[in-house]
Amino acid sequence: MTPEQHRHAAQLAFVASGAELNIGTPEDCPLPLEQLIATRGDETYVRERFSAGLTAHVYRIHAQGQDWTLKLAREKCKVQNVDGQTSFLNEIQRRADLRHLKHDPLLTDRLSAIVDTRYASFRHGVLLSPWIEGVAIQAWDERQLLQLFDTLVALLLGGLFEWDLCTGNTLDDGQVRLFDFGYMYRFDPLRAFNSNGTAMPQFHAAERFETRQYFAHLLRLEQDGERLALDAFTLEKRIAVEAYQGLRAELASRGAAPVVLDWLDGIIATWRRALVNDVSELYLQEAWRSHWLDLHDDLSGQTCTPSTLARIGWLERTARERYADVQRLVVVESKNRLFDQLREARQLAQRWQVA
Repeated sequence: MTPEQHRHAAQLAFVASGAELNIGTPEDCPLPLEQLIATRGDETYVRERFSAGLTAHVYRIHAQGQDWTLKLAREKCKVQNVDGQTSFLNEIQRRADLRHLKHDPLLTDRLSAIVDTRYASFRHGVLLSPWIEGVAIQAWDERQLLQLFDTLVALLLGGLFEWDLCTGNTLDDGQVRLFDFGYMYRFDPLRAFNSNGTAMPQFHAAERFETRQYFAHLLRLEQDGERLALDAFTLEKRIAVEAYQGLRAELASRGAAPVVLDWLDGIIATWRRALVNDVSELYLQEAWRSHWLDLHDDLSGQTCTPSTLARIGWLERTARERYADVQRLVVVESKNRLFDQLREARQLAQRWQVA
């Protein structure tokens, strides 16, 4: 079996076993556990209710003089695949891992952007964390990118790979914070590229950020001029190069396998060549990759949004105007077949809108 198949089998077996997984104890909760479990949103201690969560109902509650984020697992996750159906379990597992990693002297400071967990129970479907007084990031600047990449490198060094760096999973309160770990998985950074081993070298931390979030930001910038988008892309790539060079050096010092170091060397060299020469070609290549992959992520989970439709629009427009350039840079279907696929994708995306 592949690493992904092993993970699916293990998660489904845990769900079927009836075993419990806790972080902390009910006594750590600011309100009685039974009261938290019964929360529906109209209680006096509930300050806000968020309905957009695909895995859980999310509430901002007030107790013991402070605000908390309360997540109560949905009876059935809206994401229609195994990873989605086991994402609440996975999040609690990763929060347990993160709590442990935060005690590592080499990672403590670099993981300060990761939200703490006050209490969690898989069988009760409860997850409680301190509330983050942050805002969603609409336009990324240098400070935010530096902070994010520092955190991502720390996670990789700790053996955790985050697949879902979407807009809804990052907040900024002066520090870019990560707080949702339903699609973060363990891996061995000395032997593997990501949680799928060495089978999928196209997936790495920068790609996940670009695919799930950053190119949606660049797509909005394109509407005000391609130069703005290219400048923002160049900034992100310069920061990514520096972060990956540091990651590569740290992994080499820990005895990483040559296959991992060579893989990182290849990514870094590709970025550096583009930054020295012409970044526009790399922009087109990675924009196509990101919009195409994110589209299929959304379709796979049957969880589409207006952003999905915007990405389809970019793919259609680019295929009409720059098909020869795209074909030279990436593997792509014939033009007629490609438009058939995008037409079908648009129909499905409209049918599966969740927000």
